[in-house]
Amino acid sequence: MKARIKWAGGRTFIAESGSGHAVVLGTPARPDDRSTCPSAMEMVLIGLGGCTAFDVVHILERSREPIAGCVAEIDAERASQDPKVFTRIHVHFVVTGRGLDRSKVERAINLSAEKYCSASAMLGKTAEITHDLEIVDGSGDEARGEREARPRG
Repeated sequence: MKARIKWAGGRTFIAESGSGHAVVLGTPARPDDRSTCPSAMEMVLIGLGGCTAFDVVHILERSREPIAGCVAEIDAERASQDPKVFTRIHVHFVVTGRGLDRSKVERAINLSAEKYCSASAMLGKTAEITHDLEIVDGSGDEARGEREARPRG
């Protein structure tokens, strides 16, 4: 894997993945300023969420579960002193589908956490990672909307 991060001025950087995708990263100049893009540490959490959500969806699809939606809502705490590593991460899964088998959803989440998610394995070296789940019985529209666009917390 490769990545290239280029300073764009101020506290803004352009990150380019080896696969050709670009993301703007940065932090506000002052703590009370509004950020216009995610910070590098927010991207780490986003990476964890993407990794584990992908696993859960993939495992449930292979198990022929009628999954219609999956949201991973993440809440984390960091150390107060540098390096400010993550010390606690909680992932709340909202999995939607008609007649989902709770035990299969739990199994998919556990397999992701314990076997497949590389981001979870790395972050677990410094952080206690926990998870829980909520199953929404429906077509997927129920989990979209407000939840889809807004993180908890």
